[in-house]
Amino acid sequence: MSLRTPLARAKGLGSAHEGVGHWWVQRVTAVALVPLVLWMVWSLIGLIGADYAAVRDWMRHPINGGLLVVLLLILFHHAALGLQVVIEDYLHAEGVKLFVMAVAKFAMYLLAAICVFSVLLVALGG
Repeated sequence: MSLRTPLARAKGLGSAHEGVGHWWVQRVTAVALVPLVLWMVWSLIGLIGADYAAVRDWMRHPINGGLLVVLLLILFHHAALGLQVVIEDYLHAEGVKLFVMAVAKFAMYLLAAICVFSVLLVALGG
């Protein structure tokens, strides 16, 4: 016995069984971002008025460079998850939705890769 209506069965609509995992990961990344963003704000306040060499030296410290990379990875992943929800909620044409979601995810992860590469380039002395 199914609780789905005949129309829902015909359309193939129903639970994708992925919502809880997506919701959970978004909450975990949000909680992880709180201390990382506070650390970043505190660090940036300490760097007010610093020249390029001081900022470069700050980024070359292993803890700062590592935390900055972790911040960027979690931030972009969290943003990609949120953007996916917005796209799923507000775009109704399946083809357009899939295309926009693919482009958005590609753009988010490309930007994350560029940012991480930039931090590593500075942090490792490139």
